[in-house]
Amino acid sequence: MMTDPIADMLTRIRNAIGAGHRTVSIPASRMKRRVAEILQREGYIEAAEATEAPDGGPQGSLLLTLRYHPETGECPIHGLERVSRPGRRVYSAADQMPEVLNGLGIAIVSTSKGLMTGKSARAANVGGEVLCKIW
Repeated sequence: MMTDPIADMLTRIRNAIGAGHRTVSIPASRMKRRVAEILQREGYIEAAEATEAPDGGPQGSLLLTLRYHPETGECPIHGLERVSRPGRRVYSAADQMPEVLNGLGIAIVSTSKGLMTGKSARAANVGGEVLCKIW
């Protein structure tokens, strides 16, 4: 039984980057899909595609296509850190939203208006649970 699916997603991405894989498959959920959409919109991954479960089950999987620089082969994701965990939830007010590497990275925040980056949450003046930091 998996107790922290977001940490599992981040670990799978981290391992795929370390091994130089082009794609990574992750068990799907609505929250993971939303995190993948944010990563794609911010330019950290190329694509996120939801696929159906082969046995017709409810879960399916999420296929992420990682982005690499064409000449250097370097991935734009240099680090992934899970901030709020099931054993220790971390919340932040809108005016105290964390900045990752002075704006070079992003924080993904779960707010009452849905998942968004820390910068978007600050602009919308909403606080929430800081899920992870990516740089």
